[in-house]
Amino acid sequence: MARNESEREDLINEATALLPRAEFLLPSLTEPLTVGFRDSAPSFFFGQNQVYHFDPCGRLRRAFVDGFLFRSQHSGLARLERTRSESQTTLLRTDLDTEQQQLFHQQMLAPLQIVHNHLTNGPLQPLRTVPAGTDWTNLLTTALNHILTADPWLSSTIFARR
Repeated sequence: MARNESEREDLINEATALLPRAEFLLPSLTEPLTVGFRDSAPSFFFGQNQVYHFDPCGRLRRAFVDGFLFRSQHSGLARLERTRSESQTTLLRTDLDTEQQQLFHQQMLAPLQIVHNHLTNGPLQPLRTVPAGTDWTNLLTTALNHILTADPWLSSTIFARR
C-alpha cells in the first residue's frame, strides 16, 4: 500500500511480487479490481480501500478495509488501527468477537461473489495483465471456488518478522 494514503498505486506496474496480476473493470463494482498471485496465494484489490490477501487454500491471511489492517490471529481476526506521528507508527490491536467476525466475513464475500458471478456469466477480460496471455478465467475460478468454500475461512496465524 502507498505510504501516504492519498497516493494511488498503479498495482500493475508496481506490485512486482504479484505474478501474474491483472486489472479488471466490472460494471457492478465502483472501482477497478486488481488481482495478483504471490506464489499461488491470491490477492484482490477492490480499489485502494478494500484489499484481501489469501493463502493458497483460499483462507484469509490479512485485509485492508476502510483504513484498518485485519489479520488472522490464531482462530480469530484482529483489527489493527494505525496511528502515525513524525517519529513512529503504532498499531492498536482489537480482537473481533464472533459476531464481528461473521459480519466481516459476509462483507468480504460480497464483492468476491460479484466477481464469481461475472465469471459464470462469461469470461472476464483484463484491461492490463502481466504477463500477457494468462488464463484469467481458469485462475480466478479456481481461486474463488477455494475462497467461497474455505472452512475454516481464516488462515493460520501470521507470524511477525523479527
